[in-house]
Amino acid sequence: MKVVVSIDSLKGSLSSLEAGNAIKEGILKAIPEAEVVVRPLADGGEGTVEALALGMGGKLEGVEVTGPLGSKVACTYGILEESKTAIMEMSGAAGITLVSEADRNPLYTTTYGVGEVMKDAIGKGCRHFIVGIGGSATNDGGIGMLQALGFGMLDKDGNQVPFGARGLKEIVTITDENVIPELKECSFRVACDVTNPLCGEAGASAVYGPQKGATPEMVKDMDQWLGAYAKLTAEKYEKANAEHPGTGAAGGMGFAFLAYTNAVLESGIKIILEETKLEEYVKDADIVVTGEGRLDGQTVYGKAPIGVAKIAKKFDKPVLAFSGAVTKDAVACNEHGIDAFFPILRGVQTLQEAMVTENARYNMISTVEQVFRLINIKGV
Repeated sequence: MKVVVSIDSLKGSLSSLEAGNAIKEGILKAIPEAEVVVRPLADGGEGTVEALALGMGGKLEGVEVTGPLGSKVACTYGILEESKTAIMEMSGAAGITLVSEADRNPLYTTTYGVGEVMKDAIGKGCRHFIVGIGGSATNDGGIGMLQALGFGMLDKDGNQVPFGARGLKEIVTITDENVIPELKECSFRVACDVTNPLCGEAGASAVYGPQKGATPEMVKDMDQWLGAYAKLTAEKYEKANAEHPGTGAAGGMGFAFLAYTNAVLESGIKIILEETKLEEYVKDADIVVTGEGRLDGQTVYGKAPIGVAKIAKKFDKPVLAFSGAVTKDAVACNEHGIDAFFPILRGVQTLQEAMVTENARYNMISTVEQVFRLINIKGV
């Protein structure tokens, strides 16, 4: 029996690989002769760097960069040496979790550190990038990132505008003669699962600005500034399209990637499944196992386990899912390729107790073992 395991992290408890290896251990307890292949899984958000870099034989790199408030922060990204691919989460350099609630103010938060991470990876030979852009603290349209790469976002005096969204209102001229030359050799797959345009009622400022500390007046101002920035960009770069779905992601970073680099905005899970080549492993499997921390009605809307299930069903493979918690509306998963799902909780525990790594690992191993004992009795 060949089992392919590709499970998302149980956030706060087990990483994708830790959960996958716990499932492997449970399967082998029930069926020692089974062949179990564990593949990393993520959706482009938190945990993507670790899941892909370590799960695909890469390495983690650390670099000190400019954080969202201008002070230095340590950022970790991954490198896959064979394909010269860098795996980044913009939140590692400009994420909202790096800013205390009291200090959140998108007029001042910057994406400059994201560009610094990119420069570091380019200096180490990377020319292909996978970038998750969720969880930003910024609304600067990506100009900080662009400044770090050498673009001139210049004011009326020819100086670089200040960090943050406030810099947008001062841009008069955009230059690119000082951009690092290697950038034109680079391609970017940007994990973007929102469809917001750059501006307007559904744009970056209106929808996401308040959670980043913006007042209603700031939202109105930032929206106007982003619109002017987009117009100025479109005069110089033909790919600039502020209406393109996803350009409003990460405070306009989606727009910056599309307009200024060789980038595509794609579903995070689509990128991960293609990059990990999961289909090649699934096609000759007997059973596919997936899951995530909580299976619910929202899982069917593009979440990682459903992406795995869709691939499995291309080859008519049975799909099982294991999860830390399961809600009543998780039954929707049965209509989207997951044949059966199982919560792993083994007894009465508080949420805090259940999320302890040792407990989560034990619960996963034990539940999987019993399910596969039944499978071994019945046969596949």
